Amino acid sequence: MDDRPADRAQVVRGRLLLYAVAAVVTAVVLAPLAAPGYVLHYDMVFVPRQPLTWDLVAPAQGLPRAVPMDAVVSVLTQLVPGWMVQRMALGGAVLLAAVGAGRLVPTERTGIRLLAAVGYAWTPYLAERLLIGQWGLLVCYAALPWLVRAALELRAGRAGAVARVLLAAAPAAITPTGGLIAFGVVSLLAAQRGRWRGPAIAVAGVALLNAPWVAAALVTGAGGTSDPAGVAVFAARGENWAGPLVALAGTGGIWSAQATPASRALPLVPLVTLVLLALAGAGFGLLRRRMSPDVSARLLVLAGAGFLLAALGAVPGSADGLRWAVAQVPGAGLLRDGQKFLVPYALLLVVCVALGAERLVTRLERTNREVAGVVLGGVLLLPVAAMPDLAFGGAGRLRPVSYPADWQAVAGLLAADPGGEVLALPLSGYRAYSWNAGRTVLDPAPRYLPATVLIDDTLRVGDVAVTGENTRLREIRHLLGAGRPATETGVRWVLVQQHRADQVDPATLTGLELVHQGVVLALYRNPAVPPNPVVVSPVRWVVVAAMAVAIAVVVAALFRRYASRLLHGNLRSEVQTLEDWHA
Repeated sequence: MDDRPADRAQVVRGRLLLYAVAAVVTAVVLAPLAAPGYVLHYDMVFVPRQPLTWDLVAPAQGLPRAVPMDAVVSVLTQLVPGWMVQRMALGGAVLLAAVGAGRLVPTERTGIRLLAAVGYAWTPYLAERLLIGQWGLLVCYAALPWLVRAALELRAGRAGAVARVLLAAAPAAITPTGGLIAFGVVSLLAAQRGRWRGPAIAVAGVALLNAPWVAAALVTGAGGTSDPAGVAVFAARGENWAGPLVALAGTGGIWSAQATPASRALPLVPLVTLVLLALAGAGFGLLRRRMSPDVSARLLVLAGAGFLLAALGAVPGSADGLRWAVAQVPGAGLLRDGQKFLVPYALLLVVCVALGAERLVTRLERTNREVAGVVLGGVLLLPVAAMPDLAFGGAGRLRPVSYPADWQAVAGLLAADPGGEVLALPLSGYRAYSWNAGRTVLDPAPRYLPATVLIDDTLRVGDVAVTGENTRLREIRHLLGAGRPATETGVRWVLVQQHRADQVDPATLTGLELVHQGVVLALYRNPAVPPNPVVVSPVRWVVVAAMAVAIAVVVAALFRRYASRLLHGNLRSEVQTLEDWHA
C-alpha cells in the first residue's frame, strides 16, 4: 500500500518524459514550420480558407482519393486559417505517433518506451510520406498505435473500449487507405472466442467510418478501373544496392526518388536494416510472452499482409497479376502504390526492435551497467544517425511560403460571379511555381477557388504518362490538342497560370474575355457560356448521408467515452463518501 504513490509518481514522470521526447522529435522534424506561411510540397496543399464545394465532398469525375479528408479540411478552415490546420495535422501526426508507439510497448522501462517513440517517429516511411506530402497517411500512421492499444483493451473486455477503438479509427479513416488499414486491424485484433458483441459493434462502426469514400466511389462517373501503366510507376523502388525488398524491410521504398531522403542511398543503410531486423527477431519472443502468442501472431499477420501488399508491384509474377486487376477490377487501383500499406509492419518492427533492445540491455546490465546504458542510447539514436536528413523538414525541403495576392483576387472574382467550370491551363496536375522556390506541388486551384476547377489528372513520372480517370478532362485534352479554342470546351472560365504561360497556345484563348491579369494568374471568361447554377445530382447526397453516418458514429463514441468516464467518476465519489461515513 505504501508503494502505490511512489509507483504512481514514477509512471507520471515516465509519461511526462515520453511526451517531452516526442515533442522534441516533432520540433526537430518540423522546425521550418515555425515560420509563417504554407508548406506546399507535392500532394500537400493547404489554403487559407478551403471552400466546401461538391467536388471536394463527392468528386463527380474523379476517384475519391481525398474523401472525406478534403471535406474535413474545408470545415476546419471555416473556423481557423489553413496554416493552423496544416500545423495541427503535421505536428499532431508526428507527436502522437511517437507517444502512441512508446505507450504500446509492453514494458515497464521508460528508456525502452523512449526508444520506440523515437524509432516510430523517425522511420523512412514517415519521412517519405511527409516529403511526398501525403499527410493523410501520416494521420493514419499516428493513429495506428492507439488503435492497436484500444483493440487489445477490447479483447480484454475493458469498459469503454469500443468507444476508444472508434475514436482511434476515425482519424485513420480520413483517407481510403487509412480506413482499410483501420478496418483490417480492428477485424483481426478485436475478435475473440466467446466474446462477440463488443468486437462486432467495433467492426461495424469502423465499416461505417469508411462509408463516405465507399459511397463516393460508387456514385462517381470516373469508373473504378485505372491505367495499368501505373503499376510499374508506383512499384516499390530500391534505394541502394540491396533492392526494393530490403528497402521495404526498412519501411522505405517509396516509388518517388524525389520523396526519398538522400541518406537512404548510402551503402551502409541495408546493414542498419539488418541490425534492426535482428533486434526485432530477438524482441518478438518477448512480445509473445507479454502480449500472448495469439495477439502477437495476429500482429504478425497484419504486418505480413502489409508487407506483401507493398511488394506486389515489385515482384515480377505478382506485378503481372496486379496490372490485370488494376485494369479490370474496380477499386484495385488502391493497390498500385502498395508501399503505403506498410504501416502495420512499421509499427510491429519498431515495437519488436524496442523489446529486442530491452533483452540485449538486460543481459549487458548483469556485467556492466555503463555499457548497457551506452548500447541503449546507441539503439535509440540509430534511426536518427542513419537518416539525419529527416531533420529540419527533410533538410530544408519543407519551407513555408505565402500565396501571391492574385490567388485571393481570382477567388473573389469567382465568388462574386458564381457558376460554371474553371479550366486551369496549361494542362498539368502539378506545378512548379517560382514563388514556391520551384518546388513541385499539386495545383492549388481546386482547393483555393470557390468553383469546379478542371486540372489535368494525367501523372507523368519520367517518360511514363499514367492516364487519369476523368473523362471530362480527356475530352478537353483531345479538343485542345486538335487546336480548337477553349470557348468550345463548355467551360465558363479559363485560368492561365503564368509560370508556364508560354506553353498555352494563343489560339486556345481566342474569343475569351480577360477578367483579371496579374503577375502569376490570368482569368478569362467564356462569353459563349452564361452563368449557370450548380446542379447537384441526387446520388451525391448519398455521400453526404454517408458522411452524416460517420459523424454520428464519432459523436456517439465521444459521448460513450466521456459519459462512461463521468459515470465511473461519480460512482467512485459515492463509494468514497460511503466509506467516509462508515469510518
